Amino acid sequence: MGRGRQKAKATKVARKLKYFSPETDYAALERELASANSSAESVDMDDVDYAEYAAKYAEDDWFEAED
Repeated sequence: MGRGRQKAKATKVARKLKYFSPETDYAALERELASANSSAESVDMDDVDYAEYAAKYAEDDWFEAED
């Protein structure tokens, strides 16, 4: 296929995608999102022990000024 035909085909596909508007099934989307939320583990950010992380990463020896 020559460059002209290739470009024309790409333009045709791009135009088709630009103006394509499928019917959205919002009920199916809601079911999918609800099942994803129920199966995912929820981490309560209030229960995270930040003191443990602070102690672990408190050392500043990785950041030493070069002389």
